[in-house]
Amino acid sequence: MPDAEDRAKSLAPELIPVPPPEVAKGILHPREQARHRTLGRLPARGETARFIEWYWSVAWDLRGQSDYRAEVLSFPSVNLTFERTHTRVGGWVNGVSTVKYIRELSGLGETFGVKFRPGGFGAFTGLDVGSLRDSAAELTAVLPDAVGLAEKVLSATTDEERRDIVEEFFAEAARHTPVDESYRLVLRIIAAMESDRDLTRVDQVTERFDLPIRTLQRLFRRYVGAGPKWVLRRYRLQDGAQLLADGRTGDLAALAVGLGYFDQAHFSREFAKEVGMAPLEYARSSLMSG
Repeated sequence: MPDAEDRAKSLAPELIPVPPPEVAKGILHPREQARHRTLGRLPARGETARFIEWYWSVAWDLRGQSDYRAEVLSFPSVNLTFERTHTRVGGWVNGVSTVKYIRELSGLGETFGVKFRPGGFGAFTGLDVGSLRDSAAELTAVLPDAVGLAEKVLSATTDEERRDIVEEFFAEAARHTPVDESYRLVLRIIAAMESDRDLTRVDQVTERFDLPIRTLQRLFRRYVGAGPKWVLRRYRLQDGAQLLADGRTGDLAALAVGLGYFDQAHFSREFAKEVGMAPLEYARSSLMSG
């Protein structure tokens, strides 16, 4: 049976390129991370693409090396993960992480992940996604029908095969899940929040989509599991971290205002709180690690 060693050996960390911006978004210290683990991504297909956005995989071989803390400003999404490390093997449901996500990488290991669209897991399963926020649960405790799925996924030899297994498992349920207009509205709102950097305040969102604030809050509570203000701030913080890692430090005040902060001091405080270091310190460390 294939194992993590076979997958990790095939790509030497020093040969892994820095992910392009659309893949690196949310990853803190992307150049440094690229030296410690491989990263792959595949799009969702077919019926499941209504609810699943993409599949991702990481593999690492740090035997004989120091452990590494991989840090991420996660998307407002539920992720299923299928993991094989020296400490645990199996499947988990990971709720929206409202704080910086830290994963300790050590020894030899791999993870295959299923990133649901923001709101997608709640729309697909009907479960209370808010109860999963900032936590992880064993896969079968949340999805009892998934008995044996983790074993099948981890026994596959490629990410494409793993994607096929997951999509086959969810396909029938996806085909029979009716169209949910509220979920479709959430997807449109989320797409605007993520892509339009001019959207920096919740009142701009409610005006654009002609929604009362309480309706917007109820939609996000039901489908996303986190409030619209937090989601908007998370996307802008991801944007800020990505720009800083790319060396955009010439005018920090202008960057802060462009991301919707009242001033540079406000941005710097929130960035330091969420990321763990001041913006310019983060920029310097990200560029030096390259």
